[in-house]
Amino acid sequence: MDTGTIDTLSEEHPAEPARGPRWPYVLVATFLAIGLVVMLLWPVKVPYVALSPGPVERVPDLITVDGAETYPPTGDLYLLTVGLRDVNVFEYIEAQFDEEVDLVDRERVRPRGVSQEEQKRTNLEAMDGSIEAAMFVALSRLGYDVGFEGDGVVVLDIVEGSPSDGVLEEGDIVSEVEGTPVEITDEAAAIIRSFEIGDTITLSIVRDDRPMDVEITLAPHPDLEGEPMVGVLLDTINLTLSVPIEVEVDSRNIGGPSAGMMYAVSLMDLLTPEDLTKGHRIAGTGTISFDETVGAIGGVRQKVYAARAVGAEIVFVPESNYEDALTAAGDDILIVPVTTLQDVLDFLEALQPVPEVVAAG
Repeated sequence: MDTGTIDTLSEEHPAEPARGPRWPYVLVATFLAIGLVVMLLWPVKVPYVALSPGPVERVPDLITVDGAETYPPTGDLYLLTVGLRDVNVFEYIEAQFDEEVDLVDRERVRPRGVSQEEQKRTNLEAMDGSIEAAMFVALSRLGYDVGFEGDGVVVLDIVEGSPSDGVLEEGDIVSEVEGTPVEITDEAAAIIRSFEIGDTITLSIVRDDRPMDVEITLAPHPDLEGEPMVGVLLDTINLTLSVPIEVEVDSRNIGGPSAGMMYAVSLMDLLTPEDLTKGHRIAGTGTISFDETVGAIGGVRQKVYAARAVGAEIVFVPESNYEDALTAAGDDILIVPVTTLQDVLDFLEALQPVPEVVAAG
């Protein structure tokens, strides 16, 4: 019968079970492969450092004065910082699409042969130096009898491949630069900056109790465009600052010298009856020297972005950083280039006060 024939064929060739779609397996395998690649590549660092906007600090809150009357500002004075981090392949790619982040060669931030610990120590020492210079400048401006004293300038470290490599040694004491005696690092740095890249200068040093002269040809500074570099980390031996009042500054463990200008302005504002801020929110960045020169800094774009984030209306920047700063400025902030502390004070003097808000009713 037909029915028997059908039954026989069904027993010899059973129906195949239905198969599900393959794409879920392919998708899982793809995700696992991607995860494995990410896991393998994530720890691999590329030779770049990402610069991003760092914390913003209200400077008057960091300064404590004892022995003189203070006058809190009606506005705000901010110092600006930059966040630094080594990046991996994925963070490098991500940074390409973030306008607030810049990538720089790692050796420009930390020269080859310098450890992270050494770099941190150098930056913290630079901050201490900037605070001392700011105190000197501000208090001198206000008529206080202040002064720096030191027992000479010593070489703490030498940048590998720099003009000083093989010429100077750690522990060398620099007594003169181009025939001018130096007792503190800022004096030495100021003389060096008065020369051009490619100039050859003479340093009088003492090494193992033996005086000698060495010649060094100045090279371009890796971070400060157009500035000459000897390529050493200098420190003042037994540096002391003599002031008639007690001033303490909490640096918040921030490294580098770029807050010097804002420390000087803020200290003057605290000790001056006239309000320099006039109710405005003001930020700034720049080194300060004993001669009141405002020096160039790194990461100016990130600092402008940080200033915008806290609602600053005005940002003071070193003149040599002005063009870069403009690339990060919006319509809501004014970038003011300065070369000296006097430029800052002149701008603040001409600044119109913020109108007082009168409550309705």
